[in-house]
Amino acid sequence: MKEIRLMSPGAGGHIINEYGLPEKPPHDWAFLPAGDAALTRKVTAAGACWRIQIKKGRRLQSLGIWAPKAHIALAKQEVDNMRSAPDYARKMASAARSRDKKQAAYTTEFEQAVIGYLNFHPIHRVYETTMARLITAHATPVGSGTVARTQRIPLTERAARAVTAWMRHQTTEYDRMKIARVKGERRAVRRKLAGRSVELLKAYRKGQPISPECPLRQALANQ
Repeated sequence: MKEIRLMSPGAGGHIINEYGLPEKPPHDWAFLPAGDAALTRKVTAAGACWRIQIKKGRRLQSLGIWAPKAHIALAKQEVDNMRSAPDYARKMASAARSRDKKQAAYTTEFEQAVIGYLNFHPIHRVYETTMARLITAHATPVGSGTVARTQRIPLTERAARAVTAWMRHQTTEYDRMKIARVKGERRAVRRKLAGRSVELLKAYRKGQPISPECPLRQALANQ
């Protein structure tokens, strides 16, 4: 039966198993670093393996897998054969063009959603355009891991959250704050800063004069 165990790296090259204990892989296993998705899929499909992960923020990042040497060798041969086929390059180029087209369309759609959320008064349109462009450039790249890349929430909410996140880093002291390592504290700080961001946006939406000291105006001027 295929078994994929989730483990983490330990000190001195040891592997920490799911029970928090050090464990050594079988002598006939080898480590396959992450980076080649097709190769990793074939190895994991072949049988038992250990996936080595680390936690970065709220996300788990795979460093690679331990698996039988024979499975890795066979998978490498199969992937090499697949990639050397005459039509492989053509298929990959076609897939890349399709992804680029889809990404370009989403980037445009997302930027318009950000503009819709900002909804600045016409006299502040230049700020709105600049801000939407900066947020979109930060939030939409494939693999960025930002809220803009999730499909679990509506586009309008993705745009709103992306604006809040960008403002948190660009217009507040959040990145330099020392937040107590208490459950819920970071979330509470973010909620408080989000409230400030909403208040800051009101002046731009109402068309009020913007002070040179406004942190948002300063953030946009520094870009």
